[in-house]
Amino acid sequence: MVDTSNITLLEDRVLVSAKSKEQKTESGIIIPDTAAKEKPEQGEVLAVGTGSIQEDGSVRKMSVEVGQTVLFTKYSPNEITIDGNEYLIIREKDILAIIK
Repeated sequence: MVDTSNITLLEDRVLVSAKSKEQKTESGIIIPDTAAKEKPEQGEVLAVGTGSIQEDGSVRKMSVEVGQTVLFTKYSPNEITIDGNEYLIIREKDILAIIK
């Protein structure tokens, strides 16, 4: 696991540890195998930014929290490597759902 105290995510970005590609989630949700190139994936949220800055200068609070499992599209994240481990940085708007 990454030490998130050394990472400050900007605005609406989320650091995610990708889970293995499975067809069925732990809670029983079946992920359909349609549109293979845009197949949703899932991962655990490790860190979140402060939120998106609105036109009036206010900050909109993030709707995801550390520890949650999220579902996102395959090509939305940026892949990064920290201490030899691969992680993903995703914008909050590219997260499709929170899996409970």
